[in-house]
Amino acid sequence: MSGTVLVLGGRSEIGLAVARRLVAGGGKVVLAARRSDDLDAEAASLLEAGATAVERVEFDADDLSAHGPVFDDVVAKHGPLGVVVTAFGLLGDQARAETDVDHAVAVVHTDYVAHVSVLTHVANLLRRQDSGSLVVFSSVAGVRVRRANYVYGSAKAGLDGFASGLADALHGTGVHLLLVRPGFVIGRMTEGMSPAPLSSTPDQVADATVAALRRRRSVVWVPGTLRPLFAVMRVLPRAIWRRLPR
Repeated sequence: MSGTVLVLGGRSEIGLAVARRLVAGGGKVVLAARRSDDLDAEAASLLEAGATAVERVEFDADDLSAHGPVFDDVVAKHGPLGVVVTAFGLLGDQARAETDVDHAVAVVHTDYVAHVSVLTHVANLLRRQDSGSLVVFSSVAGVRVRRANYVYGSAKAGLDGFASGLADALHGTGVHLLLVRPGFVIGRMTEGMSPAPLSSTPDQVADATVAALRRRRSVVWVPGTLRPLFAVMRVLPRAIWRRLPR
């Protein structure tokens, strides 16, 4: 894939794993994150994987007013974008969010509102290029929202719907959007939590994501067995559904 790989959420285990696979044969990566001067280990892992250059840019997903200038600056300095990976997010604390309004709003702002801003900016930029791919990480948590994590799940439900509509809007423009729906991912974000059935690792999610990206698929579930499972889960009676764990 030609063009610069931009990872929004430059510390994300999944985002970095995707980028390593995309630049295995060479290519430039731009890591966008807060405290971007503290990304030495992440940059080293990409260079070891085959990247020809790794640049860094300061990026705060929650600072909506800065999104446009950040992306314009990245393109001006590093050329056309080949793949943009939106890998930032906030799991939050469900118990706290049920009583702490500010915390609940912070989760929804990062996981939905900030994504709406980022995806709209990037889609416009890629339209002007007439090329490029967007990778958006949704979650099975948003396919049918559960009582056990409804704050995070509702934000992912909004993101899933927005990205699905955006993919349709981009159809025929030369810009491709891949929506990724992982289940429980065993990694830094879920450290200390008991893994759910059909869990995956960041590397497994990245493998499935890159394979789907190269096939220009529109949606990928990770693992794939979640897709038929959720066809059944969607129609479970609510009295049963509300008792399901995370």
